[in-house]
Amino acid sequence: MNPDPAVNKKPRRKGAACAPERPFWRVRDIVQLALAEDIGAGDVTSAAFARRGTARAVVLAKAAGILSGIEILQCVFRTLSRRARVCPLKNDGDSFAPGEHLAEVEAPLEVLFTGERVALNFLQRMSGVATLTRKFVDLLGPQTRVAVCDTRKTTPLLRTLERMAVAHGGGVNHRFGLDDMAMLKNNHIDAAGGVAAAVEALRRSGFFDRKPRLPLCIEARTSDEACEALTFKPDIIMLDNMSPQTIRATVATLAREAATLGTRVPLIEVSGNITLKNIARYRRLPIDRISIGALTHSAPAMDISMRIHGLK
Repeated sequence: MNPDPAVNKKPRRKGAACAPERPFWRVRDIVQLALAEDIGAGDVTSAAFARRGTARAVVLAKAAGILSGIEILQCVFRTLSRRARVCPLKNDGDSFAPGEHLAEVEAPLEVLFTGERVALNFLQRMSGVATLTRKFVDLLGPQTRVAVCDTRKTTPLLRTLERMAVAHGGGVNHRFGLDDMAMLKNNHIDAAGGVAAAVEALRRSGFFDRKPRLPLCIEARTSDEACEALTFKPDIIMLDNMSPQTIRATVATLAREAATLGTRVPLIEVSGNITLKNIARYRRLPIDRISIGALTHSAPAMDISMRIHGLK
């Protein structure tokens, strides 16, 4: 099973540039850990239904949303039994309505009982992330050049799956972790004594000598910090907690400074207090991407259930 985020069906945009996914916490590893946590020494309830034959179950949506996690559903039941068969009726990234069947599962009855909760936990969580992501993407509108990005504000050990869900919802993945991009944020800058000092600390650490070269993102809280960051030719300048008016003015200033320096304006990312209520205000700004922690830290789980019927 491929741990990379599933194919994003929306066209690639300038803001879609990101570090490659690393196959760290593989999907199968995550599933096995989740099953071990739930089953422990053995499912004492489902043991009463051993050798009762094969049964069928349907996975049912009880609310409207965007599907994510169908591969994980398959992995859960196939991990429990090679006899399990999962027939997806929807694909990851598809929309669904209340009452729609998302998948059918055929497996030994005790396997259906044992795997139900873990499978649904993944499906509900991932579909919730995908659904919230799609809401942000849709509010920006189909004509925008601005990408919606995730952050590292993920559930511990579930980052791979939540990033997959963001991609299924039409979003774009940011850096996976601390080893695939240098990001000088406000605390780094303050601790070093300024943007230039923070970049110099990176230089002394050997960051710029790495092969291949990793991307560099510098966070800016003011127009002055953004212009200072520009002189170091980062891949991304992140404008943090700026109003739309300040963002527009800062980007214009950066364009003038870039022309003077004979360099280019890097990717412009904005972050901070961007919600479903105000994201439409950012759709026509001269920016490339918006990073939103809420995609993964505040997405409500979707209401999805599994109904078991019929022994074969």
